[in-house]
Amino acid sequence: MATALHNLSEYDAAAVPSGKGRRFVIVVAEWNAQVTNAMAEGAIKTLKQYDVDDDNIIIKHVPGTFELTFAAAKCIRNNECDAVICLGCVIQGETRHFDFICEGVANGLSALNAEGKIPVIFGVLTTDNLQQALERSGGKLGNKGVEAAVTALKMI
Repeated sequence: MATALHNLSEYDAAAVPSGKGRRFVIVVAEWNAQVTNAMAEGAIKTLKQYDVDDDNIIIKHVPGTFELTFAAAKCIRNNECDAVICLGCVIQGETRHFDFICEGVANGLSALNAEGKIPVIFGVLTTDNLQQALERSGGKLGNKGVEAAVTALKMI
């Protein structure tokens, strides 16, 4: 979690293994695209930094964060990759919709991880406002996409 004391893009580079020869799918929610596309850029840059070839980074888009689970499950079923990185952003609104989306995607991706076939990375921002999301997608608190890519590399 990014706070004033922790930047999402800070990590021990020496502790991250090479991704050479590994294949990654990055599933990106189109909702809040300004945020999710910046997260995807951070993830791609990080994977390349750790020797993942362009041909081994597959980008898939889904309408919203809730659909990340379906896309990740399909990638697993089709043996498309060594890890799935799911990137989304849900910003609190005036209704309970935020709660349902956040709970649904967290439970869905958690269930896929429990199956243990391949790691499914939860790169979902759940913020109170757009400013918080921007700060965590390449702003002053780092980039959740970078964090998700590092996590995927470590998990495979």
